Amino acid sequence: MLINRFYRLTLAAGLFSTIMVANSLAEQTSPTSSPSLHELTLAQTQTLLRTQQISLAQLSEYYLQRIQKFDENGAQLNSVATLSNQLDQQVSDLDQKLKSGQPLGLLFGAIVLLKDNIDAKGMPNTAGSWLMRSHVPADDAYLVKQLKAQDAIILGKTNLSEWANFRSNMSSSGWSSLHGQTLNPHDPTRTPCGSSSGSGVAVAADFTLLAVGTETDGSVTCPAAVNGIVGIKPTLGLVSRSGIIPVAHSQDTAGPMARTVADATMMLEAMMGVDTKDPITFEPIALATHLKKDGLKGKRIGIVRNLMGYHPQLDKVFDAQLATLREAGAIIVENANIENKGSWNDDEFTVLLTEFKADLNHYLSQSKAPISSLQDAIEKNMVDQERTMPIFGQETFLRAQQSPSTTDQVYIDALARAKRKAGKEGIDATLAKYEVDLLIAPTTAPAWKIDHIDGDHFLGSAIGAAAVAGYPHITVPMGDVSGMPVNISFFGAAKSEGILIEAAYSFEQITQARITPRLN
Repeated sequence: MLINRFYRLTLAAGLFSTIMVANSLAEQTSPTSSPSLHELTLAQTQTLLRTQQISLAQLSEYYLQRIQKFDENGAQLNSVATLSNQLDQQVSDLDQKLKSGQPLGLLFGAIVLLKDNIDAKGMPNTAGSWLMRSHVPADDAYLVKQLKAQDAIILGKTNLSEWANFRSNMSSSGWSSLHGQTLNPHDPTRTPCGSSSGSGVAVAADFTLLAVGTETDGSVTCPAAVNGIVGIKPTLGLVSRSGIIPVAHSQDTAGPMARTVADATMMLEAMMGVDTKDPITFEPIALATHLKKDGLKGKRIGIVRNLMGYHPQLDKVFDAQLATLREAGAIIVENANIENKGSWNDDEFTVLLTEFKADLNHYLSQSKAPISSLQDAIEKNMVDQERTMPIFGQETFLRAQQSPSTTDQVYIDALARAKRKAGKEGIDATLAKYEVDLLIAPTTAPAWKIDHIDGDHFLGSAIGAAAVAGYPHITVPMGDVSGMPVNISFFGAAKSEGILIEAAYSFEQITQARITPRLN
């Protein structure tokens, strides 16, 4: 495993000191008996805090010790990149608020990890790049401000696929030149998927209650699926993009990652908001009211069979769960295929290359980062290539640097075609043709073997259409293939989060299909 030894030692030292603070606080506030804290939900956490069965210090200490035991040591999953140096202050402030009887936010007591491409004061924001190791933003991203306003506790940052998996088409998901390779907690020889790999692993391994990932095309939903947790990729504009190291503004969005649909939903509610720095953000929509146990009843659900067929065992698990949907009152419509599947792929890549150059250059120029532009990153990677590019190169960077500007007609036309084909002529047309409320398919194949020679071995997924269109997508555990978790995808029209949550929550409550990794 390629790990920056100096960096990891620094993290370990910071972790030790933070644990000492938490231990000291716990000694002062420890209740006479403590319940198990393993895999708590948000509701359970808040009940335990309100009834003083646990303290905030004990709660934070639990996660810190899990990280030390299994992320740094033991399985060495390498999902946590850095820990907040403000953790003790956050715990103290919220503890005072709790004891004084002040109104508490939606996420009070929730321990949260952020993907390491999201700005947070006092912590590096690096995109996993060695070149960005000294970059510490001056302010929080808008979504981080929203989380803090709702009394979430920011524990730290998670590893990711370097530059959100956009440096090379030979990349290994979960690997970064700064933090090394993140491992899947269900089988450390297998991929955690990218690029929100660390966030997916940390939630699955119970290093945190909640995590934030970001997605351009699959980077919330794929790591959620292969690690066996819930991920929500919201409609573009529901969550602000400001303060996030970008890939492409026409597809980028942050999304919640959690062990339950309810927790992911509550986190998404907290993250929403109209941000003056992001012109596409829109007014929040009601989400929690859609957490209905009978949410499948009467739903017309289309099965997208042409997003299947790349893994027979995966299809078998999916088909077995169709009986669950029918028994819950859903009306299943077979072969609700997206007829133009993949027709947007070439246009999407043109868009991503063009927007990456423009958007990254803008972020770097505004954030006083140690590199000034994409071209600067390319040149500095070459200078320090033994450190920055030991297992794959930067051919995607080079192609992006050669791409047209966002004012070029080639880009403008490609963007319009991609959005139309994936959205109006893709998902929207399919929903209308088969008169269904939402679409389903297996999210992606079980995790493949990590391969630092040939890169990722991606077989297929249900991810692309919703990602390109900017539409919502929820992935939920549905079982396993040979002990590796597999998920089902629920996706639909723009701003249909409520419909998807109803179906996803009902499915989860009936099946309880999530499997817990066994760590040692």
